[in-house]
Amino acid sequence: MQKMSLRVRGLLNDRSGLAAVEFAFVFPIMVVMYFGVLELASAIAVDRKATQVARTLADLTSQMASVADADIIGFGQAAKAIMTPYPRDPLISSVTEVYVDKTSGVARVQWSKGLTISTTGAVTIATTAPHNPGDVVVLPPGLVVAKGTFVIWSEVSYRYVPTIGYVMAKTGIPFSDTAYTRPRQVLCVLYPTAGLTDCAAPK
Repeated sequence: MQKMSLRVRGLLNDRSGLAAVEFAFVFPIMVVMYFGVLELASAIAVDRKATQVARTLADLTSQMASVADADIIGFGQAAKAIMTPYPRDPLISSVTEVYVDKTSGVARVQWSKGLTISTTGAVTIATTAPHNPGDVVVLPPGLVVAKGTFVIWSEVSYRYVPTIGYVMAKTGIPFSDTAYTRPRQVLCVLYPTAGLTDCAAPK
């Protein structure tokens, strides 16, 4: 009995495998936290890139006197470069010129073009415009104060799909942003191929 008691006491005092047991409990939590931080960091980066795309589309358009379909596709190529290496899901964007009525202050669409960057990297113009000429849209109050002016408005929509999906939804998280600028060189940016050849107010 004495020998057995000594063996039991020695077993209770033995700590040689304690670290391994603790590591077995902690390791899965560490792995989940590690990949969770990676996914969160990637999601934040994608959100910032989507914002940068919206600003770039509006900024590039506002520097032009007139644009054509080829110019819009070129702007899409710039957006594609900004989103690299993240485009695992289509990036949907649009560029719209809006006129703020000089009397009523109502904002109406002058022209609008949709742009898509597919999962394969192809940049194409949407067959259907996101907004029709003459449509009434809502702009931030600070922009409609200046009546009789034009505004370049860009929109971006992107769904970030995490690689692993331990922490975030595997179906993805949608991000969207908008940006506004005013034409820099001219009163309005013309779009001859879309039928806009002058700066007459839309009806």
